[in-house]
Amino acid sequence: MDLRTFLMQSSDLPDMACSDDFSSGWRRQRLTKGAHLTRQEQSATDEFILLEGCLASSICDQDGKEICVGFYVGPCVVTPNIARTRNGLSLVSIVAMTDSALARIDSEVLSNWMISVEPVRNWANGILREALSRKVDREWCLAALSGAERLTWFRRAYPGYEDIFPHRLIASYLGVTPVTMSRLRTSNKIR
Repeated sequence: MDLRTFLMQSSDLPDMACSDDFSSGWRRQRLTKGAHLTRQEQSATDEFILLEGCLASSICDQDGKEICVGFYVGPCVVTPNIARTRNGLSLVSIVAMTDSALARIDSEVLSNWMISVEPVRNWANGILREALSRKVDREWCLAALSGAERLTWFRRAYPGYEDIFPHRLIASYLGVTPVTMSRLRTSNKIR
């Protein structure tokens, strides 16, 4: 999908906001499977739209244990920079799970568009609200649900993702071990 089509389909942006000026501010980028879009603790100042492909975001603790914290299937907007960075450094690593096509824009450039064009501001603020809502939903899931209920929640929230992403990542996202994930999937099939 091309950027302008995505912008027109995914929002209430009028033609003016999706003009060639706004679209031209975004740079195209391709990632091959396994390549990093961002790396934890490295500089990150861009906003991203995933036009095609699949990405996963994760955090790594001091012992090297990796925890999956997000999934993206294009076309979609990657969690806004303000929600995934601190002091200009990425809090997460984002890796391409498939060959992917993206559009990127510097956060400051997008902020200037938001200041000067109300529909762009509303669009970007809506994306941030959606990202925060997904984060809260996941936190609620981890705090309130059993393993089986977490898997059911995941299937409802992310239909088809079980067929796209490695089950070890889904297990990590749900806060269960890969063995538990396998057992939950097996017991769920029997019912």
